[in-house]
Parts: sequence; C-alpha cells; structure tokens
Amino acid sequence: MASTFELKKSSNNQYHFSLQAGNGQTILSSEMYAAKASALGGIESVKKNAADDSRYNRLVGKNGAPYFTLSAANHQVIGQSEMYSSEGARDKGIESCKANGPNATVNDIAA
Repeated sequence: MASTFELKKSSNNQYHFSLQAGNGQTILSSEMYAAKASALGGIESVKKNAADDSRYNRLVGKNGAPYFTLSAANHQVIGQSEMYSSEGARDKGIESCKANGPNATVNDIAA
C-alpha cells in the first residue's frame, strides 16, 4: 500500500490532514485549517519540505517523550509527529516522513 495524505473535515467544520505510511501508521498530523484550500496548501508544503533534514525540529515533550515537527522555509510548523518511546524511534519516524512525504497521494475524505 502506498503512502497517503488523509484529508478530513472535523466536527467543527475545519480541515486537517495526516500523512500515513504504507502500513497505515500516522507519521505526521497537521493543525486545523479554516479552509480546505489551506489544508491542501499544507499538504503541498509537506511534499516540498519533507526531504530536507534541516526542516525537522527534534524535540522532547514535557513528559520526556521525543517527537518532531516539520517546518516550512518560513519556520512555520506544518505538522507534528506522535510521541515516541525513544530518540531512535523518533529518528525512524523522521526518515519515514522523508521517504513518504514527497510522493504521497491525497485521499480526500473531507465530505
């Protein structure tokens, strides 16, 4: 199964997306967008920036769990990962985002 961006509409009529690996696991989740066009722009930004290692921020949450964010050239965060059990697991998540993000197809399920 190929990687995809799942574009969804929330119960408050905002849009968000997640990057899914071929195995269905979520790699990256977006913020909420007021307009569908803005969410689609966010997807294009992930595609453009995912392969660039300098766009990743390797962080640690308040609970000590590692995670990462992906930023655009203007330093605005495009998406955030889940919390990982170790830095090694987080780094594998980044590698998955780099590999899957640029060529993922869009599955528009925002009805």
